[in-house]
Amino acid sequence: MKISYNWLKEYIDFSESPEKLGDILTQTGLEVEGIEKAEKIPGGLKGIVVGEVMSCEQHPNADKLKVTKVDIGASELSDIVCGAPNVATGQKVLVATVNSTIHPTNGEPFKIKKAKIRGEVSEGMICAEDELGLGTSHEGIMVLDTDKPNGTPAIELFETGEDHIFEIGLTPNRGDATSHMGSARDLKAYFRKELNIPQPKSFDIKEDQPISVRIEDHDRCPRFSGITIRGLKVQSSPDWLQWKLRSIGLEPINNVVDVTNYVLHSLGQPMHAYDAALVKGDKIIVKTLEDKTSFTTLEGKERKLSKEDLMVCNGAEEGMCMAGVLGGLKSGVTEETTAIFLESAYWNADGIRSTAQRHTISTDASFRYERGADPEITVAAVKLGTSLILELAGGYAASEIVDIYPEPIKEKEIEVTFQHFHWLIGKTLDHKLIIEILNWLDIKTENVTETGFKAIVPAYRSDVTRPADLVEEVLRIYGFNEVELDEDFSSEYLAEFNEHEPYRVQEDLSKFLAGQGYSEILTNSLTNPKYYEKFPIGGEPVEMLNPSSEELTIMKTSPVYTALESVAYNINRRNPNLKFFEFGRSYKKEDQKYKETEWLSFYLTGNTKEANWLDEPRKNSFHDLSTTVMGMLKYSGIRKTEIIPSEKGTLYEYGVVIKKEGKMLGILGKLKKELLSIYGIKQDVFHAQLDWEAILSLYKSDIAYEPIPKFPEVKRDLSLVLDKNVSYADIQQLAFKQEKKLLNRMNLFSVYEGDKIEKGKKAYAISFFLQDKFKTLTDKQIDKSMNALMSLYEKQLGAVIRK
Repeated sequence: MKISYNWLKEYIDFSESPEKLGDILTQTGLEVEGIEKAEKIPGGLKGIVVGEVMSCEQHPNADKLKVTKVDIGASELSDIVCGAPNVATGQKVLVATVNSTIHPTNGEPFKIKKAKIRGEVSEGMICAEDELGLGTSHEGIMVLDTDKPNGTPAIELFETGEDHIFEIGLTPNRGDATSHMGSARDLKAYFRKELNIPQPKSFDIKEDQPISVRIEDHDRCPRFSGITIRGLKVQSSPDWLQWKLRSIGLEPINNVVDVTNYVLHSLGQPMHAYDAALVKGDKIIVKTLEDKTSFTTLEGKERKLSKEDLMVCNGAEEGMCMAGVLGGLKSGVTEETTAIFLESAYWNADGIRSTAQRHTISTDASFRYERGADPEITVAAVKLGTSLILELAGGYAASEIVDIYPEPIKEKEIEVTFQHFHWLIGKTLDHKLIIEILNWLDIKTENVTETGFKAIVPAYRSDVTRPADLVEEVLRIYGFNEVELDEDFSSEYLAEFNEHEPYRVQEDLSKFLAGQGYSEILTNSLTNPKYYEKFPIGGEPVEMLNPSSEELTIMKTSPVYTALESVAYNINRRNPNLKFFEFGRSYKKEDQKYKETEWLSFYLTGNTKEANWLDEPRKNSFHDLSTTVMGMLKYSGIRKTEIIPSEKGTLYEYGVVIKKEGKMLGILGKLKKELLSIYGIKQDVFHAQLDWEAILSLYKSDIAYEPIPKFPEVKRDLSLVLDKNVSYADIQQLAFKQEKKLLNRMNLFSVYEGDKIEKGKKAYAISFFLQDKFKTLTDKQIDKSMNALMSLYEKQLGAVIRK
């Protein structure tokens, strides 16, 4: 993106050099990749002077050449050979002197040297318009109408002018900065100076065959503004406008089109002018057309429209413009145009992006709409564009300004604490300074307290959506270089606050799981729809509007869809013993809204370890994964969880639900064979899926240390015969509820089902560990506790105690 130094100065007052201003723009987030000098007349006419032809004779050795003597204000006349047919004695001309460099309109610059041409000395060059970059004419030399003395530098006859152009590598999130006013807004906050926004001249309205507008898709066209202008004359733009456009690399076309480009690069609002004579029925309709409809765009290329492409059509429902992307060949402004409809609309960014990518089109308009334009500036753009067109092309406003905006886009409200700023910046900033910077960036602040405030973000800042974005806004104006770094600074350093940053917790648990022999995987958010069709889980999928391939058309509703691809990939390459974990997301549609959930998932399959001469291989089991998950929860400071058998669902053959204080943490179980068969997996896979948000909310990084008790722990074993539907979790829950003071821990060391006990029963052998931290337990206390537990199991679980 190109930004003009001189143009910026029209919006804000500053005295910094182009180089210094480039540094400031880069610091504030608009990275300047280069600065180029732009000259209104290439070369600035250096070495070009006014001369007078004192004599003109036929060249003795060439029929088409003349030998002239020219007075260029020197002590002697200059001999110059000239091939122009119109050169004559007495003319005032422009002469390129020896050693000067001329910059032709077409072609490369070249240096003038003293030479002999067909035997005659030539000390300079009498120039035509195109040879000096002053125009395109090459019919003959330029003949001046001036009384300036001979030898006067040509710079005194022409407005040369120069500028400096910044090439800015604009990041995709900065849609607000795609114009001179947008860039000036950052400078406004940096310099603490108000903007000088040029006000359009007022104009009268003369109702005359106004063009009406109808919008059929308000979701993709939230706002549409425009006006009808009649009686204008299309011609070349004035010199000042052409120079502005050329300075940033645009070629002037005509006064109407040039005005729309001027408004776009001034305010960041794309505009489009339609020849009113081609707007059939004096109606504009914003709608989609039938699939495969032919449409010829401005560059003369015929395209086949998609039924998803939003179009600006006339009353006959013929396409005139691919909305927000590119105009049509047959509706554009030409020299015969005498009336126009001037459009200034706000289009949904997703729709513009889809159309542009579908047809591989990139224009100045789509570049801005894809990044998010300003919905509140459309009418201001119409007023500025109309004012300039009336000034440069004549005519009159033939209608009131049309402005269709049924559901105004609301400003975003973000609650944030000052501590969040200090934490992310790594430095404590004055609260008043934070508020001041945000206000200068047009971000209003309300309900300001000692701890935080509410930020009201203008609609044109589509990239500012969360507290971290507000921190970035403050930091880029405050200055990244103003944040001091300690000598022992490392990449892991951040300001120390008693909060758990999600990425730090993730890093901590990743190290823990790696120590348990697990490998981390990272899989795609997109997945193959055939998985969902054969085994639907997780809710309604989110379909991609513009999928990159037929195999990746939906976002995964469950992490297992893509993780099992990794499992199958490894098994198929003779690596069957796998222990994976993944921090990932699932996506679904729910009540016409999109929902994203973060998970920590586990996948365990194959043997616990490779076979060796000491041990026989053993297959991984549900309990191996359960041990890992529970160990990780304990490591995270999440203890005393509830383990509840889950009902047989769509995903697991069997499993358990893990809860803490009524909050569901996740689920663990053995994946169904029907699901595994989709991937060609023939061995058991155990899977756990933990709610990452719930884990973060309960996570405690502080390790609690306790001294080893002075008094011994006592172990008592019980053998219970119970109905098969009674789980170990039921036994454990009752025990800790009954004996809260002395029961330290339990261990299940045997489970038996067989012909030695009654059918429908199973036997548990459990160790109970009792301890008093302050004294030695007596036999009486131990017997009392154990008798109470046995009585409880007999009454509530129908247990038979095997003594």
